[in-house]
Amino acid sequence: MSFRKKIGLLLLAAAIVGLLLFAFRPTPVVVSAAEVIRAPLRVTLEYEGRTRVKDRFVIGAPANGYAPRLMLEEGDAVSAGEVLLRLRPQPPVLLDPRNLQQAQAAVEEARSAHEFARSELARIRKLFERGDVSESQFNEAESIAAQARARLSAALAAASRPDSDATDEVPLIAPADGNVLEIAHKSAGAVAPGEPILTIGNPERLEAAIDVLSSDAVRLSPGMPVLFERWGGGIDLEGEVRTVEPAAFTEVSALGVEEQRVWVIADITSPRNQWQQLGDGYRVEARFILWQGDDVLQAPASAVFRRGEAWAAFVMAEGRAQLRQVEVGRRGELAVQILDGLSAGEQVITHPDSDIEDGTRVAMRE
Repeated sequence: MSFRKKIGLLLLAAAIVGLLLFAFRPTPVVVSAAEVIRAPLRVTLEYEGRTRVKDRFVIGAPANGYAPRLMLEEGDAVSAGEVLLRLRPQPPVLLDPRNLQQAQAAVEEARSAHEFARSELARIRKLFERGDVSESQFNEAESIAAQARARLSAALAAASRPDSDATDEVPLIAPADGNVLEIAHKSAGAVAPGEPILTIGNPERLEAAIDVLSSDAVRLSPGMPVLFERWGGGIDLEGEVRTVEPAAFTEVSALGVEEQRVWVIADITSPRNQWQQLGDGYRVEARFILWQGDDVLQAPASAVFRRGEAWAAFVMAEGRAQLRQVEVGRRGELAVQILDGLSAGEQVITHPDSDIEDGTRVAMRE
């Protein structure tokens, strides 16, 4: 065989091998990628809450009586000192000796309960001033003491032997300016001591009550900013945490799991004209801002994954996946802060699958 033929055969063999290598080379893995950028980043917690009037006044009957039909409607404005209703006395009932003895025993029982409620209120007031009990527990103690006082008054009235029918009416007076929020006793009829008749409050003084998991409550503090979203208006409302109550309560979740939760009270700081349609008991979604930065190097959270004891990401470099070890900082809802390992402008692979390794040929998904 001549030298020229040998050279020709070698070139032909090389061409065939090249074609085979080209035909059977690995197909690039199609991936999605995103750019590492510098932008604002927030770390937040999101919970559902309800609005409520800050100062609610429940107007109840101070003694047995007859309440005429209430002429007010929900939403009506009332002024401090305005007479809302006049309770009429019921005709007294003369007691025989046996019933009188029972009534006097009821007085002693009511007096004992009243003294206990007063002492409990004094004790809880001291604990509340030190911050050892929640505002709701203090309000409950006040309510119990008021009910005990009303029962004592009723027992004393029942044990008395009036010489003549009482004719004085008892006025129920509005303690503050506001609006009627709820009417519990609309129609005319007899009422018992302590029975609620109506509730008033100022709907322009709203707050939001949000119950959060106790494990998240420890990350919140008074003064922390909060955004109110998806409340029905076209914009998000700004707010501020006022109180994180010191006592937790147990609640059973929809899955039947007992959870320890804490009430967080937040004020709405946006101008009133932006949320004038909000009312008492409306649903809001509160986003607590735990941390925020204006110029933060960040990558999509879906691009960063655990590799051993460290964090890593795949960077697209000249058509191949390049494995990088990265150091992460704060973690937002969709992005993470990058402290080391990546630079702004680099493309990182999001949601990398098990087919991708260091050096794998990749192509951007169109």
